[in-house]
Amino acid sequence: MSVQIPLDTMTVEDKLRAMEDIWADLRRQPDDIPSPEWHHDVLSDRERKRKDGSLLYTDWTAAKERIRNTTR
Repeated sequence: MSVQIPLDTMTVEDKLRAMEDIWADLRRQPDDIPSPEWHHDVLSDRERKRKDGSLLYTDWTAAKERIRNTTR
């Protein structure tokens, strides 16, 4: 099924609202959304690091600042 969306004529607000509506619909049946195998691999690796104490945690405020500084 192909859906034609008039992206050229939509405002940013319209586009964001459309994305929010789509995500809200998808959240109704989360089990229908396939998760790629690499998600499982990443989560397993993080859980292993959490258990062995090698996972590093960062304060959210510091993490946001670091992200802001690397994107400039």
